[in-house]
Amino acid sequence: MRLTSLFTLAPCLVLATAAGAQASHGYQTDVSREELAARRGRIMEAVGPQAIAIVQGASGVPGFSVFRQSNDFYYLSGVESAHAYLLLNGRTRRCTLYLPHRDADRERGEGKVLAVEDSVLLIQLTGIEQVRALEHLSMDLVGADLLRPPAMALYTPLAPMETGNDSRDEILAGWARVAADPWDGRPPREAHFVRLVKERFPQFEVRDLTPTLDAMRTIKSAAEIALIRRATQLAGLGIMEAMRSTSPGVTEYQLDAAAKYVHYLNGARGDGYASIIAGGTNAWMGHYFRKTDTLRAGDLVLMDYAPDYRYYTSDVTRIWPVNGTFTPAQAALYEFIVAYRDAFFRHIRPGLTSDEVLDRAAADMKQYLVGKTFASPAHLKAVQEGLVFRGHFQHPVGMAVHDVGRVRGVPLKPGMVFTIDPMIWLPEERLYIRIEDVALVTEDGVENLSGFVPARIADVQRTIAEPGLVQLHKPVPPPAPAGSPRR
Repeated sequence: MRLTSLFTLAPCLVLATAAGAQASHGYQTDVSREELAARRGRIMEAVGPQAIAIVQGASGVPGFSVFRQSNDFYYLSGVESAHAYLLLNGRTRRCTLYLPHRDADRERGEGKVLAVEDSVLLIQLTGIEQVRALEHLSMDLVGADLLRPPAMALYTPLAPMETGNDSRDEILAGWARVAADPWDGRPPREAHFVRLVKERFPQFEVRDLTPTLDAMRTIKSAAEIALIRRATQLAGLGIMEAMRSTSPGVTEYQLDAAAKYVHYLNGARGDGYASIIAGGTNAWMGHYFRKTDTLRAGDLVLMDYAPDYRYYTSDVTRIWPVNGTFTPAQAALYEFIVAYRDAFFRHIRPGLTSDEVLDRAAADMKQYLVGKTFASPAHLKAVQEGLVFRGHFQHPVGMAVHDVGRVRGVPLKPGMVFTIDPMIWLPEERLYIRIEDVALVTEDGVENLSGFVPARIADVQRTIAEPGLVQLHKPVPPPAPAGSPRR
């Protein structure tokens, strides 16, 4: 797709966004109230008639930061107000939404925020049976059978709350770093909530709701797949624009800017995760994020990036030559990676496990290597080690880039979305080569949602040769220091 045709996606979305801006409230339109109600119903069915469940929303954000709801809370309600709670009663099969009161001063500066005073509207939008002020939550917990022992069990998520562009694995690592700091050591918000429940209402037996929510989020609905498909489309178009903008002397952050322009132009809200744009040996660092180096001829540049699109993201990676042409040595390694990707997609289908797919793809690649030559013994060793590495079959993708749920070691099911990420390492050259695509398991096979992003050498080199945004809009030089002579 050339520069002149890149923006054909935009007009319809711009019109839709403009129309939505006229609404007096901010509420999502991607998932129906019926689907949201069905999700809540599954939670109440899972906890059973002798239990309740409480799901916290995200707390407010300071200053000029933009609020983003926690993924689990948004998944169940679509409500983006801060300091919100959901109480799901397994006995009565009713859900109550708790919200703060209207902050008129804040709304004058930021616009309407849904509050408890909007209860009639919220019931209409969400299908939730009741909306109450936040101060009623404690009394309603007492009313949840505490007066007639034994008390019902109380389920709540114990895993980290995903907000912004973080995934659970990264948040857990952050918790560990905080715990290691003797001058910090603050408990996570989830742990603090459980402590308050146990202090105030010790009759409740607290249980973890996380496994139930994770299992639900693992299988994507048609509405979710549409959002992931759109996020993947924008991720791919952003990477393609970065390819066009690549040449020696361009900086890593300029490729980031080119991709961001595509994302934001087409309705993305932000980053699904911090972009990885790594030239040369920077790619050796799997999560390199600084993006300050200048690209050099002869090097490869790796880009792994996707937007946050209406609470869903993607995960697409490509690697390409800075000067526009693969060397023979680079091409041999790169073609192995692409062939490996294709082998995975030949075998993914419902009923198989990740191990079975890995074994079948590796068997295909052993045949692929027959008669192939590489530039050095180290290169051959790298591809041979790639045949036994089990990490090519990667992680779920959805509301988080490293989404919740399991796709490894379990039979694949329609609606699962995950990444296929064949990779090899050459420590002698500090070289790391991989591409990453998004797989959707269908009723009878698999769809590569990012298959349109150039991967064949001829397609990649053709895309690089097209004009790019960075060349069309050259960076502005910094102003001259004060007192320097004018030209």
